[in-house]
Amino acid sequence: MTRRSREAGIIKSFVLGTALLLGLATSAQAQNKLTLSGSATFTTDYMFRSISNTNDDPAVQPEFDLTYGMWYAYMWGSNTVYGNNIEIDYGLGITPKWNNITFNFAGLVYTYPGADAANDYVEIKAGATWASGPWSLAVNNYWSPDFFQAFGESDAIEGTVGYTFNSKLFNFFTPSVSGTVGFQSFEQVASDYTYWNAGLTLSFLDHWSADIRYYDTDYSKAECFIEQGFDRNACDARAVGTIKATF
Repeated sequence: MTRRSREAGIIKSFVLGTALLLGLATSAQAQNKLTLSGSATFTTDYMFRSISNTNDDPAVQPEFDLTYGMWYAYMWGSNTVYGNNIEIDYGLGITPKWNNITFNFAGLVYTYPGADAANDYVEIKAGATWASGPWSLAVNNYWSPDFFQAFGESDAIEGTVGYTFNSKLFNFFTPSVSGTVGFQSFEQVASDYTYWNAGLTLSFLDHWSADIRYYDTDYSKAECFIEQGFDRNACDARAVGTIKATF
């Protein structure tokens, strides 16, 4: 089977699955309403699958979200080392539920304004999250027909486990812990790699959270430079702090 026929088959499957989910969503639309929300994040390092996208520098990341029932759309931005140092991403997806499982199917677009679309690319996301009491388990897959328009077909699959504590810390913070392990593969140029992170999140005042997280990969410095393009140390182990406000 050729690469083109594989891509066509995957895209057709995604379209068919979306069409089926449309049918499931139709009966619930009468009770839905359009909701706009957003967030603002400051982080000491912009990490994407445990690789720094700001060469170890801080990042400011605004996001706007639109939801209608199980449908959602978003626009997210950040400073970055790529293009003209600006990244703006868009997403459109659906999150049907079955018992304790929430599915997530979406199309994601990564853009770098002012860079002549040389790095823009698309990913298709398919995932599911099981939640019961304080525990959550998630598996997500991200497939792209041409990652960064340089690495060919790519695929990332990752699993996440999380636990939220019932009691508050100092009668103020609601603590939770989570960890992710993933595997990213590329068709060409860059080597495949495994990545992981683990951290503590403290939620407070309803709309705020603080997170401290450890990131690492199994890339060597030479392999990292080929994938990241700027910094041989961008894939090294590190601790990253993040403050986020939602509105």
